[in-house]
Amino acid sequence: MKPALVLKEMRELRESWRKQGFSYNVEQQKRYNELLKLRHERVKWFHDNDRVQKGPKKTVEKKEKEAET
Repeated sequence: MKPALVLKEMRELRESWRKQGFSYNVEQQKRYNELLKLRHERVKWFHDNDRVQKGPKKTVEKKEKEAET
């Protein structure tokens, strides 16, 4: 399943959750848990493959050093 579709379906489930008095029925809860697991796996993949920015960009650091001097 494409990541964009996972997020879209999660958003739709959250909307129905709000409309239903902040509770899921059994089927919705199972589906939400499946989508959440897919999302966690996707984010973990990004972390494992160093696709996540860690710390400020180099250009930001250079600008800060120039401003200090």
